[in-house]
Amino acid sequence: MTPTHTESAPQASGHAADLDRRVRELADSDIAQVGSVLRTQLADHAAVLTGVHPDLRPVSAVLARAGNRGKRLRASFCLWGARGATRGELPPGATQIAAAVELFHLAALIHDDIMDHSDQRRGLSTMHRHFADEHRHNSRIGDADAYGEAVAVLAGDLCLTWSDDILAEGTADLDRITRRQVRRIFSVMRDEAIAGQFLDVDGQTHAVTSATRAELVLRFKSAKYTISHPLRLGAAVAGAPADLLSAYDAIGIAAGEAFQLRDDLLGVIGDPAVTGKPTVDDIREGKRTLLIAWAEENADRIQRRVLDQHLGNPEVTHDGVREVCEVLRDTGAVQRVENRIAELAAQSTELIDASPVDEVTRHALAGLVARCVWRAA
Repeated sequence: MTPTHTESAPQASGHAADLDRRVRELADSDIAQVGSVLRTQLADHAAVLTGVHPDLRPVSAVLARAGNRGKRLRASFCLWGARGATRGELPPGATQIAAAVELFHLAALIHDDIMDHSDQRRGLSTMHRHFADEHRHNSRIGDADAYGEAVAVLAGDLCLTWSDDILAEGTADLDRITRRQVRRIFSVMRDEAIAGQFLDVDGQTHAVTSATRAELVLRFKSAKYTISHPLRLGAAVAGAPADLLSAYDAIGIAAGEAFQLRDDLLGVIGDPAVTGKPTVDDIREGKRTLLIAWAEENADRIQRRVLDQHLGNPEVTHDGVREVCEVLRDTGAVQRVENRIAELAAQSTELIDASPVDEVTRHALAGLVARCVWRAA
């Protein structure tokens, strides 16, 4: 007898629940392993630092705390990229590669917060702000802010070097061709992320926002480095063929751009109590995002004056932030970004459905993309 729709629905629902459970079990195990690698790495280096002098303890402690926080999105994409290439088990070195991506990300955040003059990250004081406040609390001599920024630069540099250490460990036992491929992708990831960061900083020196330039920042500062490169690193460590690397790149660019567009929205109209970051930061720094570019395209004379007055103003008030947000909504820029996010999310979902990976990986990647795109923090 052919099953009716009502008879087959519980089976489909049960299958989805089984997939959810399997994905959750693997994800929890994978991220726990990444956390273990990071804790060991940070503890080993802390021993070296504090062995030089006890005054290094505060730096080591803050880095350890920062290393234990975060969404682990990049590590997750890396590990599922590897599982998709093997259709099952994690290949040797994958956990270390994922941990290396996370440490590189931590370095990028620390340095990005200095450049953006951000006071908070993930609900805590940023690295440079933490050490500036410590300087003041202990009544030290000299410029507290300069001290905090100097310590944060050094802390970020440490994370950069440590990420390379873990990468070397993860690739040590791979064959020469695979090791070269992994290191090449990692190197390109670093170059492109820093290039995107430069374009972001440089864009703040121009009076008019170029949509083309904003899209370049979107792609290279965030999209490829958040999803595309981690996926490809996971695939590469498993020795995946070129067609899977290409599929992952396409998925990563679409999903990654949607991720950053969501980040741009949250940066100005999000709830700071949820995001852990004040909405004033992006406006104060004059971030030239696609959201801003599209607002400028449709702004009338009065709305343009509001944007000119407040974007990039280090003394911008909360009322000024509110006025900018009104312009972003009234010009249709917010809705245009939401529409673009929906388009990119649908595109990435179609690409995942068509990708040459197993069902569990496909289900996991779809869930990760949804988590990136439809988030509140």
